[in-house]
Amino acid sequence: MSQEAHETNEPETPHLDFAGTTPYEDYVKADVLTHLQHTLSDDPGEMVFLVTTQVMELWFTVIVHEWETAAHALREDRVRVAIDALKRSVRELEALNASWKPLGQLTPAQFNSYRSALGEGSGFQSAMYRRMEFLLGEKSASMLVPHRGAPRVHAELEKALHEPSLYDEVLRFLARRGHAIPASVLQRDVALRYEPSPEVEAVWTAVYAGEPDDEVARLGEALTDVAELVWRWRNDHLVATRRAMGAKAGTGGSAGVAWLEKRAQKNVFPELWTARSHV
Repeated sequence: MSQEAHETNEPETPHLDFAGTTPYEDYVKADVLTHLQHTLSDDPGEMVFLVTTQVMELWFTVIVHEWETAAHALREDRVRVAIDALKRSVRELEALNASWKPLGQLTPAQFNSYRSALGEGSGFQSAMYRRMEFLLGEKSASMLVPHRGAPRVHAELEKALHEPSLYDEVLRFLARRGHAIPASVLQRDVALRYEPSPEVEAVWTAVYAGEPDDEVARLGEALTDVAELVWRWRNDHLVATRRAMGAKAGTGGSAGVAWLEKRAQKNVFPELWTARSHV
C-alpha cells in the first residue's frame, strides 16, 4: 500500500487550532468549574468533601429547573411535558443520591480532620436546596433568614416561597380535570407548608382504582418516583452523617442527626402514599 493511500485511510484529525479558548470551554466553562475548589485545611480528604458538595449544588440546580418546568407545564395543562420533566428529574435524583457514596464511608476521625474548616457552614444553608424543598411543598419563611445578607439569593427564595409548589400545581390541574379537590386546598396560603387532606387522599384513591395507563395515574407515579428518591436522599444524608459524627451537634448550629431523623420520617406528596392503603 502506498503512503498516499495509507494517509487517505487515516481517521480525520479533529480541529485542534483555535484563536482563543476552545468552543467546549466557551460552552461548559470547565476552567471556571475546576478552579472553584479552595480547601481550607491540609487534609487530602477535604477536596473530596468540597467537590462532592459542589456537585450536589449543580444537581440541585438542574432538578429545580426540571420541577419548575413541570409546574409551568401543568399550569398550561401540558401533562406529557410535565411527566417528561419529572422522569428526567428521577434520573438526576439518582445521580444526586449517588453523590453520598464518596462521603458515606467517612469515619469520625477522617471527618474531624477537616471539619473545623467548615466553620459555621452547613448544607442546611444551601439556597438551591431550599428552592427544591419549597417546590416540594416544604415551605417555611424562617428559611429565608440565613440569606438576608445576599439580596439576589434572598429575593429568589422569597419569590419561590410565595409561588405555588409543584404539588399545588398538580392539585390545581386535577381540579381542572374535574376531580374533587376542596376549595380550602386550592385557595390555601401557598407560602405555608402543605398539610395532607383526606379529600385529596380520596381523589388519589379514585385515580389509582381506575385505569393504570390513565394520564393522571401516570403523573401520580412520576411524582411517587420523585418522592421516593427524595426520601432516599434524606435517609442517605442521615446515614452518612451518623457514620461521620454520631449524635454530635451539626455544623451551623443544627441538631445534627436528630434533625435529620425528623426530616427522614416525612414523605412529600403525602396523599400519594396514604391513598395506596385504600385501593
